[in-house]
Amino acid sequence: MMDTLVLSSAYQPMSHISWQKAIGMWFAGKVEILEIYENRTIRTVDEIFHIPSIVRFVGNVIKKFEFNKTGKFSRDNIYYRDNKECQYCFKKLSRHNFTLDHVIPVSQGGRRNWENIVACCHKCNQQKGSKTPKQAGMFLKNKPVKPLLILKDNKLSFNLCDIPDAWKDYLP
Repeated sequence: MMDTLVLSSAYQPMSHISWQKAIGMWFAGKVEILEIYENRTIRTVDEIFHIPSIVRFVGNVIKKFEFNKTGKFSRDNIYYRDNKECQYCFKKLSRHNFTLDHVIPVSQGGRRNWENIVACCHKCNQQKGSKTPKQAGMFLKNKPVKPLLILKDNKLSFNLCDIPDAWKDYLP
């Protein structure tokens, strides 16, 4: 496998892309290379480049790199997408003892979708109430987005035996 794992600027896995696309993003200054494939290089007339195994976005992500399918919208997938943490106070959450919070409350037109729901502890959810984070004087750890890795039974859909060892440190 010669794909490249793409991490957000916060080191969260987003997708995997071809190494060619990763090199292009690196030349464009969109990503930094964190890991390379040993003994795997490409040559130009003037230089030799190592093929990237893992890259990380620098700055804000402008374009999403999605697979054809993502995990279904569910309580468990929100929990895993948000790294098992309250998105307001960063407290570790138990899988069975957390709430889902509408970032933009339903009373203000908020919808039940990937981009508006976050994992939250009971205390922060009560404190926020039916306000936006700004109105409540609270801040989100991560902006909620549709997950870019496929979740199946709360695990990534590709076989962990088939991925490079370097990726395993970055995957849940």
